Amino acid sequence: MTKSEFGKVAVLTGGWSSERTISLESGTAVLAALQESEINAVAYDLKPQTVSSLATSHFDRAFIAIHGRGGEDGTLQGMLEMLNVPYTGSGVLASALAMDKIISKQIWSAQGLPTPPFVIADSQSKCEDIVAHLGFPFALKPICEGSSIGVSKVESQADFDAAKSAVMQVSKTMFAETWVSGDEYAVALLADKILPPIRLETSRTFYDYTAKYEDSGTRYHCPCGLDSTELKSLETLCLKACRALGVKGWGRVDAIRDRDGKFWLLEVNTVPGLTSHSLVPMSAKATG
Repeated sequence: MTKSEFGKVAVLTGGWSSERTISLESGTAVLAALQESEINAVAYDLKPQTVSSLATSHFDRAFIAIHGRGGEDGTLQGMLEMLNVPYTGSGVLASALAMDKIISKQIWSAQGLPTPPFVIADSQSKCEDIVAHLGFPFALKPICEGSSIGVSKVESQADFDAAKSAVMQVSKTMFAETWVSGDEYAVALLADKILPPIRLETSRTFYDYTAKYEDSGTRYHCPCGLDSTELKSLETLCLKACRALGVKGWGRVDAIRDRDGKFWLLEVNTVPGLTSHSLVPMSAKATG
């Protein structure tokens, strides 16, 4: 496709989710890259009050750079399909499935793909009931949030009370998941091909929001240090995880390797970050 054939490209950024700030950063980076390539691209800060104006903006295609609810859950994808505007990334169904961590895990489990055991919870859930199923420690997570927002490690009743409060600030739905200790990996997908995985190293309890966006001590290892057999195992698993959900175009799988060397699927991001410190650009750069 030539530059002129791209037509007018809307870089959809901002949004109204808890990841709005990161979405604005991603949108800025995407816009700069497109304009540097002399593509006619403009930024469109999507807000509830500006959604309707998309229909009259006359864009030829859209680059979705909105993370979280509204931009990554199939809502925006459905709207663009109604407007007959081609867009980047996964379609409506795949976006919705990947955004819901419970549904993702249920699909993976049904296909025999490894993901940590979990229990659906809510504001009335009791710590002892979760421990009866999972034991300590466990992670408490929102079902439909990204950037590790609202995620906590729970090792006691006091931890549980604080973790539940943190989740309730951003979501009414949550789940508890067996805590897996080990190395965390980010594995990017581009056009149905796996890019070099990145091993994440942080001094924090896990690769949380602070480690991702604020901690200068976070280390990113690419090559990731796995031998050829281990690397093939991780890449194959992540590709299966994406295909199981119908993810296409691009995305990122988050996985963890336990102390016994087994890989576990955590989640798939269908609109991963594209900021200067994001993982997909880092992985793409490693390919040359």
